Amino acid sequence: MNTDSELPEGSSSEAMPASGFSDPLEVLSIWDRLEVGPVRLERKRLIAPYRLFFDGKTEETELIYSYEEGVFDPSEPESRNLADMIAAQVALNYGLFCRRIIFRGIYDATDRQFLRDMAENTAREIYVKKFLEPNPFLLGKAARLPALKQSRYCRAKLAFANSVEGMKKPRWRRWLTDRDRHCILSSGGKDSLLSFGLIDEIGREAHSVFINESGRHWFTALNAYRYFKKQVPHTGRVWVNSDRVFSWMLQHMAFIRKNFADIRSDEYPIRLWTVAVFLFGALPLMRKRGIGRLVIGDEYDTTRRLSHQGIPHYDGLYDQSRYFDEALTRYYLRKGWAVSQFSILRSLSELLIETMLAKRYPHLQEHQTSCHATHKEGDRVHPCGRCEKCRRIVGMLTAVDEDPGRCGYTEDQINTCLKQLAEKGTYTQAAAEASQLFHMLLQKGKIEVPEPAKQSIKPHPETLKLRFDPQSSPVGAIPVDLRTDLYRIYSEYGKGAVRRTGRRWESFDLFADSGMSHPYPFEIDSEEIAASACDPRTASGETHYWGELTWPDAADRFRKVDIAILPVGAIEQHGPHLPLDTDAFDAEYLAKRVAEACSDPKPLVLPLIPYGVSYHHEDFKGTLSISNNTLSRIVYDIGVGVARNGFKKMLIINGHGGNIPALNYAAQMINRDERIFVCVDTGDTSDVDIEAITETPNDVHAGEVETSTSLAVRPHLVKMDRAEASVPDFSSRYLDFTSKRSVSWYAHTRKISATGVMGDPTRADARKGERIWELMIAHLVAFVEELKRMTLDEIYQRRY
Repeated sequence: MNTDSELPEGSSSEAMPASGFSDPLEVLSIWDRLEVGPVRLERKRLIAPYRLFFDGKTEETELIYSYEEGVFDPSEPESRNLADMIAAQVALNYGLFCRRIIFRGIYDATDRQFLRDMAENTAREIYVKKFLEPNPFLLGKAARLPALKQSRYCRAKLAFANSVEGMKKPRWRRWLTDRDRHCILSSGGKDSLLSFGLIDEIGREAHSVFINESGRHWFTALNAYRYFKKQVPHTGRVWVNSDRVFSWMLQHMAFIRKNFADIRSDEYPIRLWTVAVFLFGALPLMRKRGIGRLVIGDEYDTTRRLSHQGIPHYDGLYDQSRYFDEALTRYYLRKGWAVSQFSILRSLSELLIETMLAKRYPHLQEHQTSCHATHKEGDRVHPCGRCEKCRRIVGMLTAVDEDPGRCGYTEDQINTCLKQLAEKGTYTQAAAEASQLFHMLLQKGKIEVPEPAKQSIKPHPETLKLRFDPQSSPVGAIPVDLRTDLYRIYSEYGKGAVRRTGRRWESFDLFADSGMSHPYPFEIDSEEIAASACDPRTASGETHYWGELTWPDAADRFRKVDIAILPVGAIEQHGPHLPLDTDAFDAEYLAKRVAEACSDPKPLVLPLIPYGVSYHHEDFKGTLSISNNTLSRIVYDIGVGVARNGFKKMLIINGHGGNIPALNYAAQMINRDERIFVCVDTGDTSDVDIEAITETPNDVHAGEVETSTSLAVRPHLVKMDRAEASVPDFSSRYLDFTSKRSVSWYAHTRKISATGVMGDPTRADARKGERIWELMIAHLVAFVEELKRMTLDEIYQRRY
């Protein structure tokens, strides 16, 4: 088998730098290649070979995930694809050290791009955090690397080889999930315990899924897991030996100290892509149980963008950041997995999280084990009482008048932690939070510090408030239906709410803020979301609506993005039960929701063209029609203007089938005259999946589909008491509008239906509409993300 059968597209596949060029980082290239897979798949287990090739030798180990229930079908391509993506995550930590990484299995274009992006990002993070910053595990030249600014840091070529003989490619198929079901990625830490307590309290179904790492790391989760397994429904566990694989890789790194396991440190020697190893392991359970939301921990200060000697990075916390949540959610969206990933704690400081957990859920806090140097005593796991994490936990509990003994600390350990806290401080806690913690402990007389040191300890009251930052913790970063309930609970403990304005924190009324109703970009839900969905501003306040830009802002934005979306609709009858602007609203709504869900830089949405070619509906009052010539000319002129503003790609989202001839003609003419890419989507990217959701044959107009989508976002405008079925029964299958063999033909609607309806609106419901919206958004986001990455040449012909 040719292992290079599919090489990655684009420049990221190139080795760096060219041979013969002086390369200070060559010391890191210690392996010829790393091969992952093919996975051996069973109903409850996957086994992935990891093979290292170096110095003429081959070494091999196995990455294993085991489940307590059957979650895979080994004969199903979708199960195989999911298992391959789970198996690939560990390998993303090693792009700095291999000349090639070969993934053997089933990977589609979305998977390959995701793996390339994350391998590159992780390589840069590891280079900065593990080699340019002090690292007690390093030996030799690797400990003295220079800081080099480069366009990319992943030194490995990524290659993909389909090694599952006879297996069909996985189909794009949306997972059937329920957003009331929440998977809590669980451990013995404060974040996951509090997340569970909150989600459970506000009445959502909470599934705590513990990832059981082989080795001592599982000790941190053991107390909590035993409690949850006995007391909490839906608790699950996934066993994985990733810890052993990570250690095995370290044993093959010449620049890592041989006694790395004996060095006391709160950080790992090399790896930084860890959370994904766990959360991908939870996805098969989520798929089986129909869970629609994945809740991870992480508080306010885990979302950072920094620079080290000109090298941008995320402070080693990318996989704990909001950027990570949104990147993963977009990946799920493009795959059709119908899962949203987020943290509900991002507006809270670590101190507020500990306070809330201890005071509101003491029955959960007693199982907290944040220490990574735990030990067993009888049936319980106990913290070491000496490490930096222990100092922090004891300090925070003491500062808020809670007893650290509840979660296992002895009196001697508490005294030692407080003494060492005063002497050594905390080095993983944000400076403002550490200063506030010391301030509170000093006020209570719990620590003693030299007089000169006291001068630097100042209160930071903002850390005791709900903090909303446009980048790291916007108000709208969690789904709309959770905001009010959660923020009200937070407000019982936080002393008000503040938001970042420049370098200042300003108080504001959270519950009167417009961000409370700002749509969560990855889900469609309820009239409340629809009411604000036409607001084109992102959570950060930046618009992605062309018409809201000033010309200087436009000049700046146009340098960053080269794709525009033009929604085109119609004002026409939609039966006696739907509003006249259904097609216009739907086209604009879809365009904006697609733009919101895309990654930065987001495509710009052009102002809606509300009128369409609707002469065939003119027998019904309210219809306003323009001619094909008029519509095509308007679209053509807009397209020419878009091209002359420097845009290379334009997607026309069409809400009305009668517009298709005019729009296709306009797209052809724009392409002919301006030589930019123009395409028209009238549901083409999602129709085949929508057919699997709906029941009505010949559902052409104002029927099951359009009534369902309207019920999902504008129920107040739908008059279901007037809805009646009127399903056409055509005289020939070649005249059936929904047949794949039908000819194009035209007729006045009154000749086919007396009510203007062609379909069955009585079969419509809002949940069905939400699923249809999500399908359309998912496919168009996937398409736009692909277009964003490609040059015009690459669009016309794939080039490697």
